[in-house]
Amino acid sequence: MKKNVRPTVQEIFDHLHQNPEVSWKETKTTDYIASLLEKTNARIRRFNDCTGLIADLGQGAPVIAVRADIDALWQEVDGTFQANHSCGHDAHMAIVLDALYKLEERKDSWNGTIRFIFQPAEEKIQGALKMVEEGVIESVEYLYGLHLRLMQELRTGQFAPGIQHGAVRFLKGEIKGEDAHGARPHLNKNAIELGAVFVHMMNAIHLDPKIPHSAKMTSFQSGGSSANIIPGNAAFSIDLRAQTNEAMSELFSKIEAIADCISKLHGSGIKVKITSDVPAAVMDEVSVRHMEHAIREVKGEEHLKPVIETTGGDDFHFYSIMQPDLKATMLAVGCDLQPGLHHPDMTFDRSVLGEASEIIVETVLQHGRSH
Repeated sequence: MKKNVRPTVQEIFDHLHQNPEVSWKETKTTDYIASLLEKTNARIRRFNDCTGLIADLGQGAPVIAVRADIDALWQEVDGTFQANHSCGHDAHMAIVLDALYKLEERKDSWNGTIRFIFQPAEEKIQGALKMVEEGVIESVEYLYGLHLRLMQELRTGQFAPGIQHGAVRFLKGEIKGEDAHGARPHLNKNAIELGAVFVHMMNAIHLDPKIPHSAKMTSFQSGGSSANIIPGNAAFSIDLRAQTNEAMSELFSKIEAIADCISKLHGSGIKVKITSDVPAAVMDEVSVRHMEHAIREVKGEEHLKPVIETTGGDDFHFYSIMQPDLKATMLAVGCDLQPGLHHPDMTFDRSVLGEASEIIVETVLQHGRSH
């Protein structure tokens, strides 16, 4: 590839940041990535029934993969709901694309196949499972991902060779009853009051305090425009987090018990069901050591930090759970990210984009260097 024919990592980021698309609708994002890759020697594979793509450089074994998530969030920004890259996926794509360019420029220094997975729908906790279904990791030996980190975890220029994500479970709930006249509250069970009882009982859940966990109601809809109707029905959402899979099972059991208790006590049907579920990470020591070495080589020992433990979740971990012999880890990128992931005004130090791509390159090269 000729020099200076490709966009810089900052130019790629700027385009992706300005053109966010939500889960399963990343059509223009996929087209943009493909348009860049068509100017390389990568072999591109798109999918018939979903967005996203994979691109392979080289051929034969070993097969080492790098994954970037491509979807944005749907959230309120300055009073308007819109797609917004407030989780850093625009940065992840830019870093991985930049790594692809650098690895192609150094094609004489490695053997095997490097696969780049541009995965849709991470925010829905569905995209990784779809990629597994498409067979994208069947021949992969090592898989590397990455994620920007909060400034409370890592400062700019600091990197960690793994992210110990916790388990995440999203629930949908229903309260089933009948409406009543506002003057006759004894004739039904007020769904809003039952929701308040549910929240109160949920806040009283106690697990082992040494294991980070949380349970919170994140949406609740009940009633209409008539102020003199007591609503009997409601729909709600719950977000569960736990640092271990065992704690998540215990937490969910208590939520089910609360729903059953309120239903029996008040005679109103309450049901909860799992809509999305991602397990806690199971770290692979070998891949972590490879990434540790890469961080030392690129940034030096003083910039290497321990594996990050976070109560956040990522569907990246489905890859190694669905293919147990796959060795995987995620690069934690320090970038003074603030005020927080998923905050509509999230910002970070973009100077780390190139450094992160260099670490990804060095990590991959450890597996397929030419001798």
